[in-house]
Amino acid sequence: MFLRKAVLALQALLAATLLAGAALAGPVVNSGHIESELVAQEAGIAPGGTVYVALRQKIIPGWHTYWRNPGDAGEATKIAWTLPQGWSAGDMVWPTPIKAKLGPLLDYAYEGEVFIPVPISAPADAEVGTTISLNAAVSYLVCEQVCVPEDAKLTLLLPVVAGAPSADPKWGPIVAEVLAKAPKPAGLKAVFKLDGQALKLAVTGGPLKGADMAGAYFFPYSPKVIEHAAEQLIDRGPEGLTLSLKPGYDFVGGGTPPVELQGVLSTKAGAWEVTATAGEPPAVAAGLGAPPAETATDAGGAVAGGLAGALVFAFLGGLILNLMPCVFPVLSMKAASLAGHAHDAGKTRLQGLVFLLGVVTTFLALAGLLLAVRAGGAAVGWGFQLQSPIVIAALALLMLLVALNMSGVFEIGTSVQNVGSGASARDGATGAFFTGALAVVVAAPCTAPFMAGALGYALTQPAIVSLAVFLALALGFAAPFVAVAFIPGLLKLLPRPGVWMDVLKKGLAFPMYGAALWLTWVFAQQAGPIALGQVLAAGVLAAFGAWLYGLAQSRRAVGKPSTVSTIVGLLAVVAALALAASAALAARPPTAATASAEAPTGPGLVAETWSPEKVAELRAAGRPILVDFTAAWCVTCQVNEKVALSGSKVAEAFKAKDAVYLKADWTNRDPVIAKALAQFNRVGVPLYVVYPKNGGEPVILPQLLTEGLVIEAIEKAGV
Repeated sequence: MFLRKAVLALQALLAATLLAGAALAGPVVNSGHIESELVAQEAGIAPGGTVYVALRQKIIPGWHTYWRNPGDAGEATKIAWTLPQGWSAGDMVWPTPIKAKLGPLLDYAYEGEVFIPVPISAPADAEVGTTISLNAAVSYLVCEQVCVPEDAKLTLLLPVVAGAPSADPKWGPIVAEVLAKAPKPAGLKAVFKLDGQALKLAVTGGPLKGADMAGAYFFPYSPKVIEHAAEQLIDRGPEGLTLSLKPGYDFVGGGTPPVELQGVLSTKAGAWEVTATAGEPPAVAAGLGAPPAETATDAGGAVAGGLAGALVFAFLGGLILNLMPCVFPVLSMKAASLAGHAHDAGKTRLQGLVFLLGVVTTFLALAGLLLAVRAGGAAVGWGFQLQSPIVIAALALLMLLVALNMSGVFEIGTSVQNVGSGASARDGATGAFFTGALAVVVAAPCTAPFMAGALGYALTQPAIVSLAVFLALALGFAAPFVAVAFIPGLLKLLPRPGVWMDVLKKGLAFPMYGAALWLTWVFAQQAGPIALGQVLAAGVLAAFGAWLYGLAQSRRAVGKPSTVSTIVGLLAVVAALALAASAALAARPPTAATASAEAPTGPGLVAETWSPEKVAELRAAGRPILVDFTAAWCVTCQVNEKVALSGSKVAEAFKAKDAVYLKADWTNRDPVIAKALAQFNRVGVPLYVVYPKNGGEPVILPQLLTEGLVIEAIEKAGV
C-alpha cells in the first residue's frame, strides 16, 4: 500500500513539474568517486531554439577528472547523446582546467564540482506541450594516485514551450556563470614560431592590453604540440605577451608541425580561446620583458617540483630495477663476493663503494651516449645498446666466460669479482667496478615501474637535467648493495668463511649460464639461424680456450711449464670473439613477416604485426586492440608474455570481444616504433596500450601484467 502511494505521489510531482514548464533531472548517479547528473540553464525549450544542458559532476576530495586535452596522462570526459529525431547536440563547453602535477607529469584537470555545458537544439517542428527525454552516456577517468574508469547513464526531461523559456530557478544562474567564464574568442591576434629549442607564442590585442599577465599559461588543445610539464616563460609587452614554450612531438619528435596552434590562454584577467598562425612574434618592449617576482617564484617552484619528482621516481625505479629478472644473473656475482668478505668490514665497504662507482659511471656513460645519438637525429631509446647484434654476441660470450670462471674452470686474479678485469686487483676493487658496469649494461633494457615517467621526462630536458635524473636512477640501482656493505649486522648473519663459499660461488654460476643462453636466443631473433650457428660455435671455442687456460693454471701450480696451453687458450678466446663479431656483422635479421607476424603467443592467441596503419584500420573497424611494445632482449617483456598473455582465458576474452593483439617488436632498431613510444612519453619497453572499441583515448597498462588485469582491460575496451 505504501509503495503504491509513493508511486502516485511521484507521478503527481512529475506532472506538476512538467505542467509548470520546468526541466526535470533524472536521478543523480554515483559511480563510486563521482556524482553525476544533467541540469539545464532554462526550464524548457522553444521550437527551433537552443538550451544549454550541463553535465554536473561532484568529485570526491583528492580525486580529479580531465579536460579536453588531459596533458601528460589521463583521458578526457566523453558524452554520447541519445536524442529524438531532429534534435542535435553541439560541442562541449570546457571550463578552464587547473594544472595537476604528479611527479614529472603535468595533467589538465578538474577537481571538486565541475559543470560542462552542451548546447541542445530543437527542430522547428517540435510540438509545444510535449516533453522530450535527453539521454547521455557519460564516460570519464577519475584519478588520485591511481586511475579508475567510470561511467554514468543520465536523463533529463525537458518540456517544449511556446515563446522564450524562463531560467531554471536552481541551475540557471550557475550554468550562466559557467558559460560567462568559459574561454571564448576575444579578437586576439596570435602568432607562433619555432625558435631553436623554444616555441614562441605571441598573443596581443583585445583584453590583454594592460592586463595582469602574472601566472599566464597556455593550455593547448593538442597533446603533442608542447611539453606540458615544462616551464612557460612570460615576456610582457604593451599589447600583450609572448610565451616561451618547450616544443613537443609535433615540432621536434617526428610529427607533423601544425598549421595553427589552438588552445586557451589563461590569465588573472580571464581566459580566452587562441588560434595562432605561423609568423614572427613582435619584439618585447624594453623594461617589460621580465615577469613579476611572484611569477618567477611560482615558475621556479614548478620546475623544482618537476625535477624533484623526476629524481624521486628515478631513484625508486632504480631500486625496483634490482628485482627485474634480467639483473639476477649479474647480481649473483656481487652476492658471491660479498659473502666472501662478510667478516672483513674494510674490504666489504671498499667493494660497495667501487661497485657504486661502476654503476654511476656506466649509467652516465650510457645516458650521455643516448643523448648524443638522439641529438644526432637517431630514434633510439633506453636499452639501445642491446639492439646491436655485436653487443649481444659479445655479452653472451662474456657471460659464458664469467660462468666458467665461477664454476672453477679457470681463475683470473684472487676474486671472482676480477672477472674481465684482465689482472688481479687489491681487495677485488677492479672486479667490483666491473660488476657494477656489467650489471648496468644488462639491466638497461628493463624499464621498472616509476622509471618510464622519469626517463620520458629526462629525455625532454636539457642535458644537465637529464644526467641528474640518470644519476638518481644509478644511485637507486646501487643502493641495496651499498647499504648491505655498510651494515655489518646483515653480513655477520652469514657463517664464517669456509668450503660453503666455494659451493655458493659455483652454484651462482648457473644464473650466468642462463644469461648466456638468453643472450644467445636474443641474438638469434636479431640475426637469424645462420649467424646463430656461428655464435654457438664461438661459444664452444671460447669454452675450449677457457679450459686450456685453466689447465695451464693447474700445471703452473705444480711447477710444470704451461706456456703453450696459455697461448693457445687465449688465442681460442680471441678467435671466438672474432667469429662472433663476424657473425653479427654478416647477419641477416629475420623479416617482420617471418619473425613476428601471425606468431602464436599462447593457446589460441595469435599476435599480428603492429604498424600505425594497422592500428588505424582496426580502430576504423571498431575493434578493441592491445598493442604490445616488446623486444627479445627485454626479460620483463618475455615474463609478461608467458605469465599474462599465454593463457587460454586471455585468448577467450580476446575472442569474446573480437579484440586484436598486435606486437611491435623492437628487438632490432626501428625508428617507427621509437616514434610511437615517444607519443606515449616512453623511451623503452615494455609498453602495453589498449585501444577501446569504437574510439576513445588509448589506455596504458602497468609494466608488470597479470592475466586478470589483461582480461579486465580487454573486457572494458570491448564495451
